[in-house]
Amino acid sequence: MPQPGGCLAAVILAAGRGRRFGGAKLLAEWRGRPLLGHVLDVVAAARASGFLADARVVMAADDAGVAALSRSAGVPCVVNPAADQGLSTSLRCGLAALPADAGAALVLLGDQPMIRLDVIARLAATWRAGGDPVLRPRYAGAPDAPGHPVLLGRAVWPLADRLEGDAGLGALFASGAAGVTIVDVPGTNPDIDTPADLHALNGSSS
Repeated sequence: MPQPGGCLAAVILAAGRGRRFGGAKLLAEWRGRPLLGHVLDVVAAARASGFLADARVVMAADDAGVAALSRSAGVPCVVNPAADQGLSTSLRCGLAALPADAGAALVLLGDQPMIRLDVIARLAATWRAGGDPVLRPRYAGAPDAPGHPVLLGRAVWPLADRLEGDAGLGALFASGAAGVTIVDVPGTNPDIDTPADLHALNGSSS
């Protein structure tokens, strides 16, 4: 069923080099699957459930591994030729690549393998109900950490043009140009930035 103001589409940010991890971070395995594979699995489930209508993966030009994972998941890739200039460039690439009927973008990080379908469902439902143009989850297990994924109504997409370098969504929200709704959800959804982060995640889920 069409959602108010157009459909909801996903942007999966996967163009980072993973230097703090030592490279190839998104291909590192957790529970027998690459980190990015877990994110793509949840996006596929969200599409099958009707929460998402479309999706794009933003990748660096020479990342064959990310390209192969995205292709196997049936998600088109968008190459960011300026990936080394930071996350802001990937956000702009992803938003620009979404279909014209997208009324909002759900921005996911490729290094968060614990993202859950129920969180996407809550954000989608809040948006359909007419929530603010920016929706962000707050996880009960980490209430002080900025939560992802973030839902951005099309009206606020132009604000991404103000971002530079690795400045991301937090800087966009700080502009105060749009209302932000916090959606409380259970659990956690940690980033995997270093090998120690992945080790800790493996330990917590063993």
